[in-house]
Amino acid sequence: MGAKGDRRRFRNEDLVLKVTTDIDPTVWDESKYEPFLDELCGIREYQKDAIRITLRYLLGRKYANLRELAKENFKANPELKERYGSWAGMERHLQLPDQLSCSIDQATGTGKSYVLYGLAAILLAEGAVDRVLVLCPSNTIEAGLLAKFRELAADSNLRDALPPNAMVNTPRIITASETIVKGSICVENYHAILKNVKSSIRDSLKGKGARVAVLNDEAHHIANESSSATKKWKEFLLDPEYGFRIIVGVSGTCYVGDEYFSDVISRYSLRQAIEQRFVKKVEYVAEMPETSNPEEKWQLIYNRHQDFKKKLKKRGIRPLTIVVTKGIADCKRVAEELQDFLVEWEKLTVEQARDKVLAVTSAKEHQPNLAKLRTVDSPASKVEWIVSVSMLSEGWDVKNVFQIVPHEERAFNSKLLIAQVLGRGLRRPDGWQGEDPVVTVFNHDAWSARIKHLVSEILEIERRLTSTVNPASPYNFELYNLNYDRVEDTSEYAKKGEYRLLEQGYVDLPTQVEAEDVTVEFERAVTGEHTKFKTQILHKTWSVEEVAEQMFNRLKSIDEESKEAEDPEERTNYAKRFPLEKCEQIVLESLKRAKITSGRVTDDNRQKLLQALGTLRRKAAKRVIYKLSAMALVTLNTIQRQAESCSAAELRRGAKTVFYGPGCEATLQDEQKEFFREVEDPDGEFAGARIPISNSSDFRTPVSLAIADGGPERRFIRELCNRDNAKELDAWLKNTPVGFYSIEYAWKKGEHPKRGEFSPDFFIKQNDYIFVVEIKDDEEIKDPSPENVKKHEYALVHFERLNSWLENEKIPARYQFNMLTPKDYGKFFTKLRNRELVGFRSELDVALTKFAKDVG
Repeated sequence: MGAKGDRRRFRNEDLVLKVTTDIDPTVWDESKYEPFLDELCGIREYQKDAIRITLRYLLGRKYANLRELAKENFKANPELKERYGSWAGMERHLQLPDQLSCSIDQATGTGKSYVLYGLAAILLAEGAVDRVLVLCPSNTIEAGLLAKFRELAADSNLRDALPPNAMVNTPRIITASETIVKGSICVENYHAILKNVKSSIRDSLKGKGARVAVLNDEAHHIANESSSATKKWKEFLLDPEYGFRIIVGVSGTCYVGDEYFSDVISRYSLRQAIEQRFVKKVEYVAEMPETSNPEEKWQLIYNRHQDFKKKLKKRGIRPLTIVVTKGIADCKRVAEELQDFLVEWEKLTVEQARDKVLAVTSAKEHQPNLAKLRTVDSPASKVEWIVSVSMLSEGWDVKNVFQIVPHEERAFNSKLLIAQVLGRGLRRPDGWQGEDPVVTVFNHDAWSARIKHLVSEILEIERRLTSTVNPASPYNFELYNLNYDRVEDTSEYAKKGEYRLLEQGYVDLPTQVEAEDVTVEFERAVTGEHTKFKTQILHKTWSVEEVAEQMFNRLKSIDEESKEAEDPEERTNYAKRFPLEKCEQIVLESLKRAKITSGRVTDDNRQKLLQALGTLRRKAAKRVIYKLSAMALVTLNTIQRQAESCSAAELRRGAKTVFYGPGCEATLQDEQKEFFREVEDPDGEFAGARIPISNSSDFRTPVSLAIADGGPERRFIRELCNRDNAKELDAWLKNTPVGFYSIEYAWKKGEHPKRGEFSPDFFIKQNDYIFVVEIKDDEEIKDPSPENVKKHEYALVHFERLNSWLENEKIPARYQFNMLTPKDYGKFFTKLRNRELVGFRSELDVALTKFAKDVG
């Protein structure tokens, strides 16, 4: 929005150039065209406003060119002064300063074609120009505009609404294959202006530019100049051979990258369009279950598509899902991947799957699909899935799109692209009645903040909210800790290789869930409202025999490779020591120890078993350990937890999120109450940083509000407040970073032994059990830090020792420690709901234990 590097953000509406209303009616009298605007635009007042403002600018004779309008606004608007710094700074940003040029910012799906036709028809009727040239970036848009313009030009009610003395009341609608005569509107793809393309544009308009209006649809293509061809579009507009004077651009995405256009004179935003119910509501993924398996991601998308299909059946609508890819090659690959998925999932033939999936690109092989695209809304069409490249994002007048899937982050790497992608699904189905339709953008949850910036620009205000414990809360509970004495010890040991691990007869596996209940959380653009879609992922599983055979084949492969070793002692014979039957026994024993009773192995655990056959010999090493001697049992209560706070800046950046239940404001200090009301406002600037829990029985924590640090913690607290989970636990507490409940640990930083304390993130009470959880990112599974390895090791020993002490003291409380990443949230809470969490081990727990054994 602001110049790159600016700390200040500007609202788009503050940068719109104001056109004076002080127009002499003998020069330009807009009132005589009011009946025409009423007939053309109906109740869409924003279309009428855009046409009125633009004609006032073009025909009111107050401005010779864009430069004069911009300079007048720069002097009067302090926002423009701050945005550009100086008049020279603003002038440099004007695309066509010497012409009577401007841009209209109108949200995609709100009828830009009506504004274009209204401008063209009135300019011709008024005799201000003899011809109108409408340029657009693609054949798809050209076809749509031609059809719409021909329909409007043939409308007798529109003709009759023009003034009786109109110079032109029935404009000819043509393409550049015909000569552009007086009284005509020529609609063309901008490629027709290129010198090597045969068209009538150059011959018809040369030297006549002063009496020609050029209207550019999707005008951001000119400003962004992403290719040499679009650069030539701008060069054509500036070419003195034509001398164009009136140039108007219309776009729903008035951005150069992330910077707003400098010449917008009328704006109708996506926010306004959603609020005034002219387009669908937009929701996008705020949080989704972790999955690295492409098939599981397709399952989520497919399940959402089927959910729409079921809900819309009674309306007679077959919903469409659009998948947006980076390029043509990606489009073909993804379309084939999707077809294969449908063949397997819906038990279709290949031909039936192809009928459902339509690939749309500029490639020759996909040209027939452009014709099919125009009929995908019809009941006769079998198409349910459209896969396209992001560059074809405008001009699809399709109303039954209810899900958009950006396949790569590239589709969301600027406000321009975000708005284009959203624009694909904004149009409402014809005759829609009742609750507003919603289009889902099934983005990666990591991109959700980018969409927020499209509809809301916020200022950083350094104010704070404080989380304190309510002593009277029924959710306070007791905790136990130990006081320690410390002794340093250095020892040498032989590392335990994978070979020794297999000799033990099992591989340490994490808990698995074959059918995982998951929730995808969506956030509504503009309102910030959150909705949840509950579904299920079926994880791919393998039989014991299949996994054992893969292990045996891997061992044979290691043996074959070792035959090339010069030293006979380095040659292996693992396949003989671990025949197929032995491998089966290892798999069965591994499942038994992990309490997996189905006899099936999920793909993640299959990988764990195969990875156990990696490097099989290690050298000896030294390690420094601190032996801790427990001296006393310490009793704590959650009432003793100290306060913690977060700033407005942290909330704005998404670094922190606050969760709160009913009555939270009353617990806050007076100076924080006003800020809390701002945070609580569902339409306010902090809407994305607060999550209210409406029922106090779902918020089973003694704190007034809980502060989540980053995405993984936010998702974890959401799950704790999910009613299905909340009703199965007694209470929970978010720990403070320091000072309340901490555990000592020691590790090596380089060559130096270090000692420290860490405070586990969460305590969850379920009957006599306290589940202690430390939250980490998924990346930690693959590459654990030495510090986290030691935190995990010391915490396990601590809680084992604590449980022994509690048993000796005949205290029924017991503790379990897990390090958890979002990848295992589904499994963790499935087990919690089933009251089977005792003995749970996450993938990170297993990875850290393995790493500790390997490196000591």
